Amino acid sequence: MLIPLILSGGSGTRLWPVSRKNLPKQFLSIVGDGTLFQQTVARASALGDAQAPIVVASDDHRFLAAEQLMESGIGGATIILEPIARNTAPAIALGAMQAIEKHPDAILLVLPADHLIGDESQFREAVENALPRARDGWLVTFGIRPDRPETGFGYIRQGESLGDGAFKVDRFVEKPDEATAQSYLDEGDYAWNSGMFLFKASRYLEELREHAPAMLEAVRKAHASANKDLDFIRVDADLFAQVPDNSIDYAVMEKTRRAAVLPCSCDWSDIGSWSALWLAGNRDADGNLIEGDAITVDATNSLLRSHDRHLIAAVGVSDLMIITTPDATLVAHRDAAQDVKRVVDQLKSSGRTEHSLHRKVHRPWGSYDSLETGDRFQVKRIVVKPGAALSLQRHQHRAEHWIVVSGIAEVTCDERVFTLHENESTFIPRGSVHRLRNTGTDPVELIEVQSGGYLGEDDIERLEDVYGRA
Repeated sequence: MLIPLILSGGSGTRLWPVSRKNLPKQFLSIVGDGTLFQQTVARASALGDAQAPIVVASDDHRFLAAEQLMESGIGGATIILEPIARNTAPAIALGAMQAIEKHPDAILLVLPADHLIGDESQFREAVENALPRARDGWLVTFGIRPDRPETGFGYIRQGESLGDGAFKVDRFVEKPDEATAQSYLDEGDYAWNSGMFLFKASRYLEELREHAPAMLEAVRKAHASANKDLDFIRVDADLFAQVPDNSIDYAVMEKTRRAAVLPCSCDWSDIGSWSALWLAGNRDADGNLIEGDAITVDATNSLLRSHDRHLIAAVGVSDLMIITTPDATLVAHRDAAQDVKRVVDQLKSSGRTEHSLHRKVHRPWGSYDSLETGDRFQVKRIVVKPGAALSLQRHQHRAEHWIVVSGIAEVTCDERVFTLHENESTFIPRGSVHRLRNTGTDPVELIEVQSGGYLGEDDIERLEDVYGRA
């Protein structure tokens, strides 16, 4: 039984300002049809014997994962929620334990949710070639045949042949400098470390027992305590906090005697930076990758990505990355792509929110867009999906005025329950218990004007919530 295990806990800080903590790159449509998460799930589900996937995701992203699975038409998926990030080795252990509950001989195809694969036929062929080795108890990692001296990836050196295109792993090496990367390319026995794996779930846990027993025991306790919450499996936060933080490479793959690598050429990219996206995209005759509304004059080898109708004009520049969103603009040299995360670090340390939240914030019931913020007021555009409802809540510091732009909204305000139609409005006093529900078949769009001395999102006291947030 082949079970895809989709790892979806990454934050994608190097793709700021588009990728942010509450909406990271795997849940964004960055290249191709659908989000990277949806592309990964579809790629895995297209394999002949693949069962419904297991997804390990951050608790903060649970509704994003569930909604995007539903949009993709993927039924029967299991979503395990990590209360805190503990790296890939514990996440895979959680998935392995869950898979064994379905079938004791389950084979896991471990895939990061944020990778791009251009040649899916080569990917399928690589998985088929790796299956015999996995059934024989090998832990197979998929290496990517390098086409350039890349310094942003780790490498794997292949050893003796195992047949079917697979080799014993001779050694793993860290990200090299450019001269070393060129020597790896010239030698021909090195592949990029893709972070994709194929092995029996039971074999992985056996290797953890030998090489990281404390981690295995801690994950077992956390998994045993897990409970079902709506469509999710929720792991106990206190127990999971005791799990050691480590990657599968350090915890298992560099220590096991049964590591195999299968090199493949599947047009792979981890989309780990804006320069990686520039390399993977369809560039014009001047070497520019343009997405959205942009004009270039004597500009070359640059990435221009504009939001909505925001025009970017680049004149007489080369090797730049210019990315706009409604609330932030990034301008950087392509050679500095890996340093974008330093901007995120500065935003965090200064207490700003642009590293975690977009101006438009997605919620399980829909979304809100903060249109204007000033002294003691904020204006939001709120969209509520058909059949969805905000939590029953109250605020201690602010009042709200709701104006319905389209749709029909059912409003609860203290003891009153009433309906608002297009161009109708209501006032929610500070301290009133209130809720908005969309009982119709069309989205409800409204403008919310908040006023008060404090307008933060933590001034929400949830009394009831259909999404389990109260």
